[in-house]
This record gives sequence, structure tokens and C-alpha cells, in this order.
Amino acid sequence: MSKKSKTLPRKKINSVLKEVLKKVEPSKEDIKLIESSLKDFLERFEKRLKALRINAEIFVGGSFAKNTVIKKDNYDVDIFVRFDKKYDNKEISNLLSKALKTFRNLIKIHGSRDYFKLKISPTFFIELIPVKKIKTLKEAENITDLSYSHVKYINRKIKSSKTLEEIRIAKAFCYANNCYGAESYIQGFSGYALELLAYYYGSFTKFASAVTKIKDEKIVIDIEKHYRNKQVALMDINSSKLDSPIILVDPTYKSRNALAALSDETFEKFKSACKKFLKNPSIKSFEIEKIDLEKIKADAKKNKYEFILIEAKTSKQEGDVAGSKLLKFYRHLSSEIEDFFHVKKKGFNYNGKKAARYFFVVKDKGEIIRAGPYLKDKKHVTKFKKKHKRTFSSKGRIHVKKKINFTLKDFIGTWKTKNRKKIRDMDISGLRVI
Repeated sequence: MSKKSKTLPRKKINSVLKEVLKKVEPSKEDIKLIESSLKDFLERFEKRLKALRINAEIFVGGSFAKNTVIKKDNYDVDIFVRFDKKYDNKEISNLLSKALKTFRNLIKIHGSRDYFKLKISPTFFIELIPVKKIKTLKEAENITDLSYSHVKYINRKIKSSKTLEEIRIAKAFCYANNCYGAESYIQGFSGYALELLAYYYGSFTKFASAVTKIKDEKIVIDIEKHYRNKQVALMDINSSKLDSPIILVDPTYKSRNALAALSDETFEKFKSACKKFLKNPSIKSFEIEKIDLEKIKADAKKNKYEFILIEAKTSKQEGDVAGSKLLKFYRHLSSEIEDFFHVKKKGFNYNGKKAARYFFVVKDKGEIIRAGPYLKDKKHVTKFKKKHKRTFSSKGRIHVKKKINFTLKDFIGTWKTKNRKKIRDMDISGLRVI
């Protein structure tokens, strides 16, 4: 490859990223409106805390506090209410609920500690999270207790406007490729993790390039060099938090993996997106790709495949809880479908409330083989033969060949009837083919 051809991709990448920055930076009008609304809320809320004599202080967290916010259809600001240590876990949620009683458009969200979401406008929300005011990180009783130290660390370490730009680019890329968020139904990169990674690698491009080179080995990133080596880190961090493909040692609390939520599936999706961008830099890599169901349906018909669109509902609380339940059910249903059909394409789309839609493009397997009881189990072998006609023996067991003479739509209807209890147990309150 000539020197000239090597420099072209770099020039193109830089050109694309300049354009990305223009697109992802929130408008001055948006920021001004949010700051004004936030100031008004904080003044009212502080007065309320004083009136109730609640010993707590307020700090703004998240992307707004760290100047790393990106342009979105909806904005949300995290406000942490730091309660004195004299209050217990349950008490601080109850006290926060009491302090917010006079505010309208408030939703309580259940979790290890209940927190609250306040709608300020159709496009602006405030999340209020109760935390403990701790002196040392070891006193933390909940992950949210560490939020204050995260904000302090990022603001202390990242002062360069260039690094802040790289963080916004990384966030925009992950957001567009559905890899942004530590929620159970996304299992991706949290905002804090992306801030740390952009700082560590120095730029989004270097981060993306490094990701594409990761194979099967476990990567450990220890920014503050808390550990002597990789092995010591892996021994010290809780084993339940080591499943992620990258171990990112939290600079503020060395026993925590800041990327514990990242799943292999999301990481592979992110890795693939990085390869695609580096090979062919384009602004499209930073734009949310809308799924064209009509085109998918038409392509399925052209290839003589079956297309089906399904809607599932849950009674669970909207957000992380509902999303994770609907995703878990989607994966289970996919597994059941794959027993009888070759799945050519599929997709999951959670609406952020209490419903999700799944689509599948399939081709039936024509015929499948099912294993029955062992031949020595005469009683059950006899029952199996009575139930099935086309049986044969192999490797000490009886088997049956079954023809697939039904559509996926028929399969869903039959499966739904047979598995009503299982569906309920998985917290799915509604399931229908659209």
C-alpha cells in the first residue's frame, strides 16, 4: 500500500468526525432551556428539603455535570440527593418521595433503592436518585453512592476540550449503534465507561482501532495502575463482575469493573460497527439506522421466506425492568423458533414503556429429528411409539422424524396456547402477531 493511500482514510475519518461534532453538539437553545428549567427546579427543591428539615445535599451528575452531553431527541439530567449517613437505605427513598410530593408528573421507579423521574417538558426529564453521603468509597452500600466520586474524577482529569470532543464522538457512535447504556436490555457502555475509555485511548479512533484487534483474551484496563498486573486485578475484582469482554478498573474504586454490564453480544455488535467505520468512514455510522420492515418483508417474500411481526407486552415497570423482561422473552422465543425454523433475520425493538416488537424472517427446516427415551426404558419407549409413527433407534435411544408442515404464524399460535403458564411466569401479559 502506498504512503498516499494510507493517509486518505485518516483524512476522511477526520473530515467525518468534524461533521459528527457539529451534529452531536446540543444547540445553545436546548442547553439554555435545560439550564433555566434546572435552576428553577433546584431552587424549589432545596426550599422543600429545608422546610422538611431533611439533612441532604444536592449535586448534578451525569453528562451535564461533566460537559459530555450529546444531542438527543430527549434529554435527561441526573440529580443525586446525598443523604446523611444517619438515614438507612429504605428511609432515604421514602424521604425523597416526601420531598417530591408537591411536584407534578412524577414517576417512582423501583430498584435496590427507589428513585424518581420528573417530566419537565416533552423532551426534558430529571431523574432524582437518593444516595448516601460517604467519606470513603468502602462505605458505599449501593453503586449510586459512587456517582459523586465519578463526577469529581472526570472533571479533575478531563479538562481538554479535545478530549471532551472525543467523548462526545464515542457516545454518539455507541448511541447510533444501540450500544450506549448499562441497562439490562442494552448491556452496553455506560456514559462513565465511555468517558474513561476515550480518556485512556486519547481519541475515539484509537479506541475503535484497539477494539477491532481484541480477540478472545480478557482485556484489563487499569488507568490509575491500582494493580501490579492483569492477574492480580482478575483475582481481586468480584468474579461475578468479570464476565464482560473488557475489564475496566474503576479509577475511583479498584474492586469495581466499570464495564460489568457489557455483554459479549453488544461488544461484538460494537466491534463490527468499528470495523465498518474504520474501513469506510461515513457519517452514517453515527446515525441511527431505521429498520425498514416493509423492505425486509418484501425481501423475505422474494426469497420465499416467511416474515412475521410480533408484539409482546409486560405488566412490569417501564424502563430497565420492563425492557429486560421483554428482551429475555425475545431470546427465549427465538430459541424455541430455531428448533423448527432456520432464522434468516430477526430484530428486537423496545419502545421504552411496557411493550416491544420482534420480527423474524424464517425458512422451515423441512424435517427435524427428536430424541426420545433410552431403549432400556421399555415403558416410556412404548408410550413414545404410540405417540409417534416414524420412529427409529440410534445410540441407545429412540428417535422420531417430524415433518415441518406448519408456518411460523401457526407455530406461534400453538406455542402460545401450550405455554400460557410459562409466558405468565416470564411476566409477559400479552403476545400477538401483528
